[in-house]
Amino acid sequence: MDTITLSRRPPRGGALSKLAGWSQRHRWLAVSLWLLTLVGVTLGSQLAGSAYHDDHSLPGTESQQIMDLFKAQAPARAGATAEIVFKTESGLATAREPIDRMLAEVRNQPHVKAVTSPFDTPSAISREGTIGYAAVAFDLESKDLPYDDIVRVVDTAKKAESAELQVELGGDPIKRTSESGGPSEGVGLLAALVVLVFLFRSILAAGLPVITAIFAVGSTLGVIVLVSRFVDIASYTAPLMMLVGFGVGVDYALLIFSRYRGEILAGLDREQAARRALDTAGRSVLFAGGTVIIALLGLLALGLGSLRGVALAVALTVLVTMLASITLLPALLSLFGRRLEKGIRKHATKREHGKAWGKLGDAVQRRPMVPLAIGLLVLVGLSLPALGMRLGFADSGTDPETSTTRQAYDLMAEGFGPGFGEPLIVVTENGDGAALQRKLEATPGIAEATPPMGQGVTTVLAFPTSSPQDEATADLVERLRTEVLPGLPGKYLVGGSVAAAVDFADAVGDRLPLFVLVVVGLSALLLMVVFRSILIPLKAALLNLLSIGAALGVMTAVFGDGLFGAQPGPIEAFVPVLIFAIVFGLSMDYEVFLVSRMHEEWRRTGDARHAVREGLASTGGVITAAAGIMILVFGAFLLNPDRMLAQFGLGLAVAVLVDAFVIRCLVVPAVMRLLGERAWWLPRWLDRRLPHVALEPSSR
Repeated sequence: MDTITLSRRPPRGGALSKLAGWSQRHRWLAVSLWLLTLVGVTLGSQLAGSAYHDDHSLPGTESQQIMDLFKAQAPARAGATAEIVFKTESGLATAREPIDRMLAEVRNQPHVKAVTSPFDTPSAISREGTIGYAAVAFDLESKDLPYDDIVRVVDTAKKAESAELQVELGGDPIKRTSESGGPSEGVGLLAALVVLVFLFRSILAAGLPVITAIFAVGSTLGVIVLVSRFVDIASYTAPLMMLVGFGVGVDYALLIFSRYRGEILAGLDREQAARRALDTAGRSVLFAGGTVIIALLGLLALGLGSLRGVALAVALTVLVTMLASITLLPALLSLFGRRLEKGIRKHATKREHGKAWGKLGDAVQRRPMVPLAIGLLVLVGLSLPALGMRLGFADSGTDPETSTTRQAYDLMAEGFGPGFGEPLIVVTENGDGAALQRKLEATPGIAEATPPMGQGVTTVLAFPTSSPQDEATADLVERLRTEVLPGLPGKYLVGGSVAAAVDFADAVGDRLPLFVLVVVGLSALLLMVVFRSILIPLKAALLNLLSIGAALGVMTAVFGDGLFGAQPGPIEAFVPVLIFAIVFGLSMDYEVFLVSRMHEEWRRTGDARHAVREGLASTGGVITAAAGIMILVFGAFLLNPDRMLAQFGLGLAVAVLVDAFVIRCLVVPAVMRLLGERAWWLPRWLDRRLPHVALEPSSR
């Protein structure tokens, strides 16, 4: 029979125990292989360079059809564009000489194909004559432009600035000059290290989980850079995989090391303790990591090209992190075993803090309805703002107020209207262009429409009265497609960046049920196999969905509604589905760690109430410590100037916070107490057909 009674005899182990033994016997080889892997892929990636590509194609949508038409008309057309925006209270005509001199210098910069002066295009100067812009065309796409050459353009343009003349720059290439990873990764790891030092009272012990995470994430990052040359991987993948990789890397290594520490204190020697830790906590890590990977690969069910590479890259990061936890960590434990053992025994106390968690378990079970009601109220309350979530793609209006791209955006909105920067593109192949222009100009919400352009395919630009990220602009797109344009003879397509965001949100909404079904269904099936229960997988799925709802609700309140002074705007269209996949997998981690201990006690004693108490007493401390580290790593990304990464950091941090401290500490013990023995019920016919997977090895 399975038991958690710790024996001083060498435990009989399984495959993970044997793997730990190999890593211990060949510790220098294991560490050398990981070091060579890290150095090799890092050097290889540096030499090869990255080829990230943001694939936002949405086959079948109107916005994509317009892009395909334009590419078919001008297949050789390529190159990024930017704007140099001017403002002077005395009128641009008074500053023509310095502007012309500066534009001539910009034309001579590398990769600049053409510059259109505002004085050559009357529509490029505002009606008041105080604001104007010059269009800059490059011969390469933004991602292919050398960074230094973009900086030269910015510096050259800024030389014309004076007390009378304001000069700002906008466009995708210019945004690259203000992008920075910020201190988020370093701050997160430093904070995690501080928590680990307080937890283990040893810098060496605290450093092992961090070292393991660095090896795993560093190796995976190099691999992803190399793979990006053959597979479409989005430009934001690298910081996202570092965000998840550092979080789960420290988390998994901490859980294994905590078990190792417990086995040392129980009387096992260093080698036996490491093998026992891998054969117990290591199994939970593999199962929990597997659920994260399943959730991430569930994104493939959405069929969105922009998310496939991200899902595969982050799933690979979790996989490599798991491998590092069960191969590199045992080798490090063997290398530093003597010093670690002395530190563990030196700082061990007679009364462990598990007793406090046991008391919490008793208190929750005495009146389970109270903590259950409190927990559910918190979860539902935090989730409510998510009902008003608006998806889109934030424009320069959400950039930091001091950035030149934000200043350029504000000047363009002031001089030409809030919708000037991102007009709607209306295209027809068989319609009347003049009638289209008149219809658009008479439509509420449109400030101006250009005369028809092109032959064969007629294009009209419509400038909304609202900003690109305003909800009214998205509503205008829907109204044009469903009410305004169907009344005209011919077929019309509405495109542009706002229309693309609307199409992306609609595509996600249409395919989301399948995605949720795949992820929730497979994860619940795995839990059913492991815990031999019907109700526990259902309970886990429901609570995990509530933690995701809380994360999305807080994210909407902060970044959507502008809580705590954040710049309000739409939530990046692909963030919620990525948050769903990652959070659902991470929530399953803590479900496995907690319920597996409860299951172990239930099988040993048959006492459901005792199982709840001992499960919480055994895992409460390590779960909250691991969660605290994850919260610090994820929360540090709020320091990142990139709005999308800040949204990810906040969403993941909130999800882990409510999952570890509300769901696992209050709601799960209360639900398990109310279910009692029924929690472990499984029909016999189903029990016979399901395979048996044990998270705890037999001690016999």
